[in-house]
Amino acid sequence: MLLPDNVHPEKTLIYNGALIVKALKRVGEAALLDLYVETRKDHNLSMPLFVLSLDWLHLANCVEFNDQGKIVLCS
Repeated sequence: MLLPDNVHPEKTLIYNGALIVKALKRVGEAALLDLYVETRKDHNLSMPLFVLSLDWLHLANCVEFNDQGKIVLCS
């Protein structure tokens, strides 16, 4: 498969999803804005890309909301 020269992995959902998972492993559970702040400690990403990556993780059944409305990793 041929890929274009201008691919930036730091702008992909998979890469940013991995950063979100890494941040969730550190904190265990977090509210949306708290998780965004924690994730930005590793990498400077925009809020729209963060939300899109978080949506992708939810669709992939990697994260969910608990009863308190916090984001947690699926078990």
